[in-house]
Amino acid sequence: MNFEMRSQIAESRRTFLGRGLRGAGGLSLGAAALGSLLGDEGYGAKRQLERYAGLKGFPHHAPKAKRVIFLCMAGGPSHLETFDYKPKLAEMDGKPMPTSYTKGQPIAQLQGAKLRCLGPQTKFRRHGKSGQLISDFMPHTAEIADEIAILKSLVTEQINHDPAHTFMNTGTAISGRPSMGSWVNYGLGSEGQDLPGFVVLTSRGGRNPQPIASRQWAAGQLPSRFQGVEFSSTGDPVHYVGNPKGVNRKRQRETVDAITELNRLRNETVENAEIDTRIAQLEMAFAMQASVPGLMDVRDEPKEIMEMYGAKPGDGSYASNCLLARRLAERGVRFIHLYHRGWDHHGDLVRWMKVCNGFCDRPTAALIKDLKQRGMLEDTLVIWGGEFGRTPMFQGKGRTAGRDHHIKGFSMWMAGGGVKGGVSYGETDELGYSSVKDVMHVRDLHATMLHCMGIDHERFSVKFQGLDLKLTGVEPSAPVKEILV
Repeated sequence: MNFEMRSQIAESRRTFLGRGLRGAGGLSLGAAALGSLLGDEGYGAKRQLERYAGLKGFPHHAPKAKRVIFLCMAGGPSHLETFDYKPKLAEMDGKPMPTSYTKGQPIAQLQGAKLRCLGPQTKFRRHGKSGQLISDFMPHTAEIADEIAILKSLVTEQINHDPAHTFMNTGTAISGRPSMGSWVNYGLGSEGQDLPGFVVLTSRGGRNPQPIASRQWAAGQLPSRFQGVEFSSTGDPVHYVGNPKGVNRKRQRETVDAITELNRLRNETVENAEIDTRIAQLEMAFAMQASVPGLMDVRDEPKEIMEMYGAKPGDGSYASNCLLARRLAERGVRFIHLYHRGWDHHGDLVRWMKVCNGFCDRPTAALIKDLKQRGMLEDTLVIWGGEFGRTPMFQGKGRTAGRDHHIKGFSMWMAGGGVKGGVSYGETDELGYSSVKDVMHVRDLHATMLHCMGIDHERFSVKFQGLDLKLTGVEPSAPVKEILV
């Protein structure tokens, strides 16, 4: 080996040890080692504090809500058995559906069938000081009637489950666009330091639980650090959150520091945003190893709280997920998305409405009550609903009647975080087929959500292939000011 080659190798070593392993703050390998010895009080803690705090100039105006909890009843609950009572539909029970309603309209599985009306399958009663009409299937939701704004005139554009979820989550049926949780996390950042800004929890129970693809909480064209992180309420909450045998926290810290510095060295050359994401996610993963076990251990919850939700530790239920949603909100998570799969009621409607509400009604009301008693409801926006509604038309036979998918009119509700309680907004026609008054598109729902978070949806975009991508797209949309405080 000649002198020139030995000099190059020596210089490479000096560069690696002296300059290449310097972090953004100019700290050398020795400082990193010292930080690992000091643990969370040292170098690692400094980097952890350098979390993403949102875009410059955000929020655009004073926010009413700091965080969102989106309760998705996956499969599409019937508005006609929850919040939208139709006396005329009851009169028409069993009679032919007037063709003036359905001619030329998109219908899913009932296409080409003889269409007959199916009246409401339960009674509705007025509840609370506001007198909100709520079905007998939902006795616990009835107890929070004065806290919720019922939206009775939603419309969407996709009539099958997966594309309808995609539309609800991203504002478009085009797969691969950023989810609403990713948008919020990108614009505002997270309040917490040791948990992701966007967390997803899933449960199941009911008829025909439809699969939910992880791309429903993907970051799309945004940096991948803003995608949702799915937690499990059974077993390990996050894959590989625990250290391998023989690896303690100090050794794990040393490993994270070494890999992070190598990633930074590489990024000095390539300047790749995804390497920044990898660095941030590695730090987050290390922080989660300490924070997640405590989050998931609900033994510190009072007995009366557990009973109010109907939760049992580690059972993977919607009730336990609602309790975890509150705990995540307390710890600064910006967007929490719960999916309960089982609301696809093409048949045996009465039975499955009872089953699904048996899983979901009580814990949903408990979440609202719990947030309120802790003083958190006023700055937490809670949204409840599915990807679409159900038809006023009969599907099935006799007592096994059900309802098909429906996009022309359905109900959702919002509570807390700048939303008026005890109000209803919008109307469908007398058979519950089409939204006819104060029609609220899914894009308007998104615009309203962003407004509550202090974001002007018209000024919130990202450049992609020459386009200004927005959650609310290019079609006209606006916050529904009538339901806002």
